[in-house]
Amino acid sequence: MGENRYLVKQGLRLLNAAPRPGIREMANQTRLTIGSLDTESVSWVIAPRLHTTGRLGHAMPSYQLLITDSTEEARQLSLWLEQKNVERQRLTSEVISQAREQILAEGISPILLASDEEYPAGVIGLAAGRLREEFYRPAVVVKTGKQTSTGSCRSIPEFNITQALKQCQSLLSHFGGHPQAAGFTMPTRNLPRLKEALLRIAATKLAGVDLRPHLDIDAEVTLPKLAGDTFSSLQKLAPFGKGNPAPTFISRKVEVIDSRVIGSNGAHLKLKLRQDGTTWDGIAFHAGNCSKEVASPLDIVYNLEVDSWYGAERLRLNILDLAPAE
Repeated sequence: MGENRYLVKQGLRLLNAAPRPGIREMANQTRLTIGSLDTESVSWVIAPRLHTTGRLGHAMPSYQLLITDSTEEARQLSLWLEQKNVERQRLTSEVISQAREQILAEGISPILLASDEEYPAGVIGLAAGRLREEFYRPAVVVKTGKQTSTGSCRSIPEFNITQALKQCQSLLSHFGGHPQAAGFTMPTRNLPRLKEALLRIAATKLAGVDLRPHLDIDAEVTLPKLAGDTFSSLQKLAPFGKGNPAPTFISRKVEVIDSRVIGSNGAHLKLKLRQDGTTWDGIAFHAGNCSKEVASPLDIVYNLEVDSWYGAERLRLNILDLAPAE
């Protein structure tokens, strides 16, 4: 795991022990609990909001929020940032919806490509990432311009997107990234040729590849086994992330007591589950479209996580996959 894990662990310790006004106000706005901030809090709540200003304009307000010593200024900046984040979420959802329609209309291919002059450049990477997750294929989303176009790519472990762009570099002005995420600028006139080239490369590289995501499961357990000090024991392995993923479990033949969609446009699926007299809440992010397919009993794959709400903390299941029980 190297030194990164140590740096993150010490950084989280300091973040919880002595947060600056900006972090404290962001926590208040997002109902996070100071003292319990973890990698999930930073990755999925704090960092996306700080990134929003750069995506939709200039990053200076986020910088000012982090350095200010004024609680009042931090409060005002945090409120403004929350509004911007809502705007960013709306724009991202719109791009995803439009790109999905374009992809489905053209037919799902080994690599997904969508382009439009109306796409906001600041969110095309987020849209590409969501499309990659939904279809489990490399995804390229392009903001087209009259002369120059900008593209953002997100890929899967089976396909090195930066290597693919390198094979197309004669069509590009600039490109860069790593195997699973990259970006480029290019003359708009070259876009049809780029699409053709990437489709050809992906068809060759992914020929015979089973394009379905796989999950590494650490243990099969029943829900009652998760009680007691299980979570606190697992937290001794934290912080989790790339190279040190959170433990993943599977539980079979779990009864569904209740299910409903939550979030913007019903994006997420919330479940109440029971097994052998033990009840757990679960959340399946970006699985709202599966709500009609939920039937009891289920086999579920999940991590354990803390759900914080106005200072109250409760364990829940972060459901990664589910299927009718075998």
